[in-house]
Order: sequence, then C-alpha cells, then structure tokens
Amino acid sequence: MSARVVRDATPADAAACAGIYAPYVRQTAVSFETEPPTVTEMASRIAVAQAGHAWLVLEEDDQLLGYAYGGLYKSREAYRWACEVSVYLGLGRQGTGGGRQLYEALLTRLRERGYQTATAAMTLPNDASAGLHRAFGFESVGVLRQVGWKFDTWHDVALLQLDLDPGQGPPAELR
Repeated sequence: MSARVVRDATPADAAACAGIYAPYVRQTAVSFETEPPTVTEMASRIAVAQAGHAWLVLEEDDQLLGYAYGGLYKSREAYRWACEVSVYLGLGRQGTGGGRQLYEALLTRLRERGYQTATAAMTLPNDASAGLHRAFGFESVGVLRQVGWKFDTWHDVALLQLDLDPGQGPPAELR
C-alpha cells in the first residue's frame, strides 16, 4: 500500500472532486445543494478557492480519496481574516484518517496565509463531522434551527468556529 499524499488541487482534479461530492448532494442532507455541480463548475470552485484560500486533495495510488477547501466566510471587507472550511471524503472512507490528514494540511495553509478564524457549518445530526471538528478544537457557536429543507424535512445546521491565530492587535494582511 502506498502512502497517501495531500496536495494542492488542480483543474484536472475537478471530475474526481465532483464524483466524490455528487453522492452527498443526491443521497444526504450533508449538502443543501439539490443538483450536483458539473465538472466545469467544480473546476471553477477549485480555482476560486485556490486564488485566495486553498483547495487540497488526498490521493493514494493516483486515486482521489477526498478533498478539503477554505473559502470566503462573508463578502464584507471586515470579515476578510475569517474563512469557511469543508472536507469531503468518498462515501465509505469516513473514519480512515483522511479527513484528519486533509484538515491538518488545510488549517496549516490557512494559518500561513494569515487567516485568524475558520468557521464550519454542519447539518445535524452528523456524528462523524462533529467528532472531526472537535478533534481540531472547533467550538460550537450556535445552531440554526430548520434552515434547510431537503428530502421532505427541515434540517438544523450547527455553526462551528476555530481560532487559527488569536491575535491581540491588528491582523497582518493576508498572504
């Protein structure tokens, strides 16, 4: 068995990322999207994340096992040191350490770029995601009740936050 490698995503990874994500859209309430993004849309999402945050993939033997990315938290200028993060593994790969590998690399990259706060939103219930986020020190900062309607039912969303680099003074500009 070869080693797993975490690396920056490229446009060539869009099809594999779309393939990993599609079952979450079609079969679960983990994502509130109702139609899986096309490969072209996924390539665009990768490019946007890479431009200002990060999009990383986990691969083994030339097969993508999962991905994680950071993106814009909110568009207003004062929020620029905060980002939102997500991680997706191929279905059936949860609990194999892949999410941990991806988040370790992603959170390190975001710290290096100068981000102060990482946020995450998680459809409830989701014990696997809750455990992963807890392991990295994310704290629950609230629950939005019945904010997503999917599969003929309302879903709650937990809001999580992690201080990446708690600062006391003005933050440095992002790198």
